[in-house]
Amino acid sequence: QGHFVESGGGLVHPGGSLRLSCVTSASTFSRYSMAWYRQTPGNQREKVAAILSETGTKYDNSVNGRFTISRNNSKKALYLQMNSLKPEDTGLYYCNTLSEMYEWGQGTQVTVSS
Repeated sequence: QGHFVESGGGLVHPGGSLRLSCVTSASTFSRYSMAWYRQTPGNQREKVAAILSETGTKYDNSVNGRFTISRNNSKKALYLQMNSLKPEDTGLYYCNTLSEMYEWGQGTQVTVSS
């Protein structure tokens, strides 16, 4: 069983928005740099956004300017605000530490389609 539980995915039209959430019971959550990952059929899981434990955020070029990653350490939660969604954003989204330390959760499906 994974350490993270992702939610918030769904079916949305191009140009729409979704907010993904990831929660954990891990007491050490605040120590870790965290990331959101996306997997599509036949492809490896790829990192789309990261938030460092001390400073800053980083985004894949494909989502930069449209997605925003954030965290609430008191709630042990990670978020991904996804705006101006495109069909190529479709995939199964997961969260994990930046070093992929923990077992993967179930993910949450995002489908962008007209």
